Amino acid sequence: MHVMRESWTDARLDDFRVEVDRRFDEVDRRLEKVEAEIKDLRSEMKSGFEAVNKTMINGVLILSGSYIAGFAALVGLVATQI
Repeated sequence: MHVMRESWTDARLDDFRVEVDRRFDEVDRRLEKVEAEIKDLRSEMKSGFEAVNKTMINGVLILSGSYIAGFAALVGLVATQI
């Protein structure tokens, strides 16, 4: 172990520290890019879900109206037969 300590001079430790800092800076930049992509994806998904939600609400309203109109026509038909 003593031999290992002699091979790590102050200059080598400084170089190592600089390299570690550089690599962490690179990781930070990559994480910022991933965070931006996730933010864009969340926005896109939110828009998509809102569109699907509107479509489903419109469909339910149209079907409900059709059922009510059909039921009213049926009631009218039955009333004319009585």
